[in-house]
This record gives sequence, C-alpha cells and structure tokens, in this order.
Amino acid sequence: MSSRAEQKLRTRRALMDAALAQLSADRGFGSLSLREVAREAGIAPTSFYRHFSELDELGLALVDEGGVALRQLMRQARKRIARDGSAISTSVETFMEYLGNNANLFRLMLRERTGVSKPFRTAIKAEIDHFVTELADDLHRVAEEQSKPLSDSRLVAEAMVTLVFNQGAEALDATHKERDELKVKLKTELRMILVGSQTLARRKAPQKT
Repeated sequence: MSSRAEQKLRTRRALMDAALAQLSADRGFGSLSLREVAREAGIAPTSFYRHFSELDELGLALVDEGGVALRQLMRQARKRIARDGSAISTSVETFMEYLGNNANLFRLMLRERTGVSKPFRTAIKAEIDHFVTELADDLHRVAEEQSKPLSDSRLVAEAMVTLVFNQGAEALDATHKERDELKVKLKTELRMILVGSQTLARRKAPQKT
C-alpha cells in the first residue's frame, strides 16, 4: 500500500474515532456536526468529503464496525466455550468485555436502532440479523450434539439477543458492582429462555408407545 493510501486510511480512522469520542450518555450521533468532527480529527472541514460523502455515511461505517467487532468477539467466545464449556456464562462475560471496550459504538447502535434515520435503522437491523442467524445456528448445532432439541432455535436466538441488548443498555453506565449483578441476572434469564425452549420441544415431541 502506498504512503498516500495509508495516510488516507489513517485520516478516515481519525474521523471515525473523533465522532466516537464525542458520543456519550447525554449526546447522540444526531447532535454531531461535520465541522466539529473534522476539527477533532485535526483536518479541515472540506477535507472530510475526501473520505465520506456526509456525516451519516461515517455513522453507517461505525455501525458496520460495531457489528463486525461483536460478531468476531463472539466467534472467539465459541472457541472458549468449546474448550471450557459453560456457553451462557462465557457468552455473557464476552459481551460485557465488548461493552467495556466499545461503549460508544454500542451506544450508537442502541440509539439509532429506533432513531429517525431509516438507513441507520436498516443497517443496524441487518447487523442484528447477522448476529441472530449465527447464534441460531450455534444453538441448533449444540442442541443436536447434546440431544436437547429446541422448539425453535431462531426464536430463542432472537429472544436472547433482545434481552442482551436491553441489559447491555443498563450495563453501559452501571458501576462495577451493578454490572456484576446484571451479569448474574442476565445469565439466569438466558438459561430460563433456553430451558423453556427445551421444555416446549419435549412437549411437542411425539410420545413413544
């Protein structure tokens, strides 16, 4: 890669980091201005357009990055699960690690998931759907391996992801003690969903005569 291309990538990264740095519990992406993001990144506002056509395009790039980062982290968690067992516990701990390292990315996805921008809502829905699909496949595979079928692995995955996102919103600004309590609660709730689905599957199964 040429030095010019490398510089362009660095500047693009600086713009994305500048936007993320200005997000907080009290400030959403919609309140950012192109001028202040450019200033935070150390470039002239006119130079912004060499990297993004508008501020929303930068935001969509962040959404994509947030979704990819979460999926990659959860794929690593699967390897830990295969080694150590305890799928729910490992997954919750991994997700909380993600929150700790990507708080503002998660804030962006939470807020814009139900925001006024249709492109944002569509992009975030796509990221969540990717995550649900991977989780549903994992749940189905593990259920088959353990001979503990689920009534509907896709619905289980959707319920789990919805629950995790909601609890993640609470965990963002929680104290260390509160976050530990949330983790215990979340693990229990996820087990309830899993056991409930296993119970429904047993009830639906044809009875042996």
